[in-house]
Amino acid sequence: MDVFLVPVGHGRHELYCEIAADASTVADDARPDETTFIGRMKKRVHDAIAEAEHEWRERQAGRLEMPTGRWGRIKARARAWMAEKVAEQRLLWHLRRQETCALVHPADATSDAALVLMRDGLQRDYERHRRWFAWNSVGFVASGVTFFVPGPNILAYYFFFRLAGHYMSMKGARQGLDLVAWAPRPSEELRQLRDLNAVPPAGRTERAHANSRPLGLEQLAPLFYRVTAV
Repeated sequence: MDVFLVPVGHGRHELYCEIAADASTVADDARPDETTFIGRMKKRVHDAIAEAEHEWRERQAGRLEMPTGRWGRIKARARAWMAEKVAEQRLLWHLRRQETCALVHPADATSDAALVLMRDGLQRDYERHRRWFAWNSVGFVASGVTFFVPGPNILAYYFFFRLAGHYMSMKGARQGLDLVAWAPRPSEELRQLRDLNAVPPAGRTERAHANSRPLGLEQLAPLFYRVTAV
């Protein structure tokens, strides 16, 4: 897997990757045991994530329009929110199953410096997701008070989704820190992205597209614009 160390201005870098649409984001070593409560919730969350990602990709490609009905719009926005949360954690989730990765970094940074930046980023991610895992564990347990409310326990599903996401992110960050063999590789295109921080925001996305396409990154430019426009 290729992981990109993207410069986003003011000395900051973000780890980024793009995964093929047919790759499972939440694949596990074993299928959930649907005879248990946790197994059934896990299966439903996995199915919901797959549906949300598929719908998000179709809407981004212009092949799917926003529903006109009020309930349809609410569900579409909920799935879009879920897809965005998945996108934020996709790198860490996929790192769980990696043994070797290429670390593509700006050409004006040494390999040693890039490895330090990568490890610092993964350590911050691990600590952040560990804190949120603890908070969402409390929320998931507390959601049990709504067990007797008729219908699906939306609150429990929400906390379980967040809980599972933070847990998989923690595992991915730990895998990247302790077990993955990293192979640094300099990139002139990423170095040029660093220069775009001085370009006015109006022309930044187009220039970012031109720099990210040779790297095979079709979705980086909008993210780069959002992060650097802050």
